[in-house]
Amino acid sequence: MSSPEPSPALSVNREQAVLRISVVATVALAVFGVLIGLMTGSSAIIFDGVYALTDAVMTLVALSVASLIASSTSGLSPRGKLAERFTMGFWHLEPIVLLLNGTLLMGAATYALINAVMTLLAGGNDLPFEAAMLYAAIAMTAAAGMAFYCHRANRAIGSDFIALDTKSWLMSSALSAALLVAFVFGWGVENTRLAGLAPFVDPAALALVCLAIIPIPIGTVRRALADILLVTPPGLKQEVDAVAAAVVAREGFLSYRAYVARVGRGKQIEIYFIVPAGRPAQPLEAWDRLRDEIGTAIGGESPDRWLTIAFTTDPEWAD
Repeated sequence: MSSPEPSPALSVNREQAVLRISVVATVALAVFGVLIGLMTGSSAIIFDGVYALTDAVMTLVALSVASLIASSTSGLSPRGKLAERFTMGFWHLEPIVLLLNGTLLMGAATYALINAVMTLLAGGNDLPFEAAMLYAAIAMTAAAGMAFYCHRANRAIGSDFIALDTKSWLMSSALSAALLVAFVFGWGVENTRLAGLAPFVDPAALALVCLAIIPIPIGTVRRALADILLVTPPGLKQEVDAVAAAVVAREGFLSYRAYVARVGRGKQIEIYFIVPAGRPAQPLEAWDRLRDEIGTAIGGESPDRWLTIAFTTDPEWAD
């Protein structure tokens, strides 16, 4: 027997709890990385810490947005100027945060790649590999554990914020694993005829890791940009069109206009039905019952759906 679906409010509470834990773990690992990087002089480890700090800041922003969305969809919308200026909710903030997050992560990796190339051209840098290996092993284990925790928690939540956070932890784990391999190699060749390669291990590892992780947030950035631009999701539009066309045929309407967009976790749907002029009058309760039937047929009813259904005899009101 499958477990019941969690309520939207419960999912939002779980989302915020997971994000809080992620923030604490990220800050701790970031501070650890920056300190070890400064002690060892490793540009790769410093980047690992800075990357984690960037992710922590964006996770805090995501947590704030998730709280705003939760309050606005639960009937506990913030009062005062904030509520007055965002009367249509806070869904639109989610793709903005996702876009900013993905862009910053790619930007940080690109900047680190440029520094790595410059260090390689300058002859590399010496590194105490024992301390570097210890850090890489600890960071890899911690990041992998957090990625597993976030992924497992998000199976029941379905949050884009947690999904991106999981990707960030996976990237951090992969980065640390690559650094560990590189540091082990550098430690192994220090007292051999290949010792001349040791100074290049740190910047070379950083460059390869950056090349690997730069493309990862592209999918999230693309979707966030589509949400910001109100690009119509084809699947949702087809579903709305099918329901609206069936209503037109059944009720004898002339036609309809449907406008659909996805903004973060929110779905915005507007349907205008063109009713023949001179149609016999009906009580408002009858139109409300028809609206309820249409809303049920579309499905996906939740606090994150903004549904408008209107009836008019003038097509200009619908165009």
